[in-house]
Amino acid sequence: MEIDVYEEGVPSWVDVSSPDQAVAKAFYSALFGWDIQEGPPEVGGYSIATLKGRSAAGVGPQMNPAAPPAWTNYVNVASADVTADAITASGGMMFMPPFDVLDVGRMAIFADPMGAVIGLWEPKTHKGAGIVNELHTWCWSELLTTDVERAKTFYAAVFGWGAMTHGEGPGAYTEFTVGGRSIAGMMQKPASMPAAMPSVWVAYFTVADADDAAVEIKRLGGSVMAEPMDAGPGRIVGAVDPTGAMFGVIRFNEQPD
Repeated sequence: MEIDVYEEGVPSWVDVSSPDQAVAKAFYSALFGWDIQEGPPEVGGYSIATLKGRSAAGVGPQMNPAAPPAWTNYVNVASADVTADAITASGGMMFMPPFDVLDVGRMAIFADPMGAVIGLWEPKTHKGAGIVNELHTWCWSELLTTDVERAKTFYAAVFGWGAMTHGEGPGAYTEFTVGGRSIAGMMQKPASMPAAMPSVWVAYFTVADADDAAVEIKRLGGSVMAEPMDAGPGRIVGAVDPTGAMFGVIRFNEQPD
């Protein structure tokens, strides 16, 4: 679907920071059919991936060499500065305090109390992803956390998110909500993930066939960390691109238009 405006507190953008943008661009262009043109020098070559002429995601350089390559999810806010104050007051840590990105918006990067990194986006000329929830676009943001209850409290304080939890124990799944609408998900970090790995936000993209996508990811130089499996609304794959950034793909049981 095409979208031009995001509600307050709703994830609105995703981008990948990569130590080799050329490799990342080639990989995602081949996997999702994105058109990724070189960005202007004043933004360090940060590039916008488009699909059907609409902005789908960003591909940027690795800003901090000490940090691993990663996909970052951004939440739409009315004021990055006010939200940043709420983050620190609630036990989060600011990695990049609010700053202006030319005339396109104001952003910040932070970690929640469990170490999961996520961003803020205060839109100006760039409102966020212009195409979502359809084949080869971003469709879902999911938090894998070491402390589900603390995460509920933190994100409620920062973004006003509600939480609906299905099931009990390690297999329970929580949907974060805004105005009663599900906008992101959360679950306990799986025991299969390294204990030393902090909590993490994962960006998911839609595919026509999860099993075929897993084969294609490997063929294009990426790797599969979680082989295709049925989970809730569809069949998912946990993957890593050739530069080391983790992401997910999903084939919905009821495919979006």
